[in-house]
This record gives sequence, C-alpha cells and structure tokens, in this order.
Amino acid sequence: MQNSKPLANQTAVVTGASSGIGKAVAISLGQAGANVVLDYVGDPAGAEDAADQIGAAGSQAITVQCDVSQEDQVIAMFQKAVATFGTVDILINNAGLQKDSPFVDMTVAQWDLVLNVNLKGQFLCAREAIREFIRRGPRPDVSVALGKIICMSSVHEIIPWAGHANYAASKGGVDLLMKSMAQEHGHLKIRVNSIAPGAIKTPINHSAWATPQAETNLLRLIPYKRVGVPEDIGKLAVFLCSDDSDYIHGETIFIDGGMTLYPGFED
Repeated sequence: MQNSKPLANQTAVVTGASSGIGKAVAISLGQAGANVVLDYVGDPAGAEDAADQIGAAGSQAITVQCDVSQEDQVIAMFQKAVATFGTVDILINNAGLQKDSPFVDMTVAQWDLVLNVNLKGQFLCAREAIREFIRRGPRPDVSVALGKIICMSSVHEIIPWAGHANYAASKGGVDLLMKSMAQEHGHLKIRVNSIAPGAIKTPINHSAWATPQAETNLLRLIPYKRVGVPEDIGKLAVFLCSDDSDYIHGETIFIDGGMTLYPGFED
C-alpha cells in the first residue's frame, strides 16, 4: 500500500507560502505528513489559512514573516524553524515576483527587486538549509537523503519572454544555481532539483486566464489544452521530497501541459 504520509517526521520551510503555488505546495506537504514553516511577506491571513489547513490534516505549522532577499531575516527564519521543530529536512525555494516592463523602460529598481527576491533569495535560503542539513546529520529512519531542496523555477528558464527580461533572467539563473548546488552537495546525499511550472492559475498571472478570451489565447500555447492549478505543483513537490524520487538529483521537472514543446511550430 502506498504510504499516505511519506513526509512524516520531517519539517519543510516553504517560502512565499501565503498564496498561489507556495500555499498549495505547503498544504500538500502538510497533508503528506510534514510539519511546515510558512514564509510570507505581506499576507499573514493567507499564511494563517494555509497553517489551519495543515493543522486539519494532522501536521503542525507556523508562520514567519520574512523577506527572503534580506540575509538577517532568512537566518532568523531558519533559527525559528529549528527552535520550533528541531531541524529542517526540506526547503521549497518558492518566493518570487514579477515587475514587468519593456526592456528600454525597465528601471534598475525593477531589475534589482526581481533578481534580489527570485535569485538572491533562493541562494540565501538554500545556504541556510544546507548548513542545517550538515549540522543535523543523517536521519536514515526519516529519509534516505540528508536533505531536499526544490527550487521553484519557470518555463521561462528556457523560453525567452519579451517584456519580462528581469523575470526570465532570474529563472535562468535559478537553473544553474540549482545545478551547481546539486553538483557540489550530491556526495552529502543532499538532493537538489527544480520545478518549472508553465501557466498556472495563480494571482501572479491572473490577467492571462481571467477572461474566456484570455484563457483561449493562453490555451494556444498549451498542447494539453488545460491551464494548470497550484495543486498540480503540490503533488509533484511531495513526490520530489519523498524517498520515492531518491535517484532524481540536479534535474528540472517541467510541469506545463507541453508549453515547452513550442506548439507554434506544429503543422
């Protein structure tokens, strides 16, 4: 029988967990048995709602306000996680944002904000997670791996995106950050992978699917003819954090309904 709680006795830190993909992933991990540290910046109610759903599933959760681009706040978040749950086993590097602009009009502030949150934030959180994995040492009764990190990327780590150069650059950076961390720490049994979503119904891209015409236009880019939902990502995250995926390391899993098949080139 399949284990309904494959992440029991583990603790996950999920950044950007108050809405969208991060919230769905956090709830999915809690339903799979993990205790969850829910990071948020400006939406405490969303984080508390996720915590309530995790509690209803029989796991524990705490919320922490943390700007992942700020080193001192990231360090404090991991200290609170360890103080509350004893250690951290899983990091979901999810926090991200967009500040879109035509390239010639893009400001340094727009560039810096996106790169600082989407890329620097993943570096800071992963560094603290790996430090904690090493400090704690192996727990073979809990997981084969010393620790697991999932970097939330995007199809735009490989698909150029006019008008969104800062976002696409940040996700391209996430790809090689993930692979470099995986290469450097694999011998320690620290698994590092990325999830690269395509079009998912979240607040960050609401305008892309909010009307029937917008959704019709979007579906032209998706061979599977369905816009994804955050729960699709949650299911994949649980698998990648479980021992069922123990030999998957340094990989990006695209979950996009086929968007990266470039359907514009079909006959």
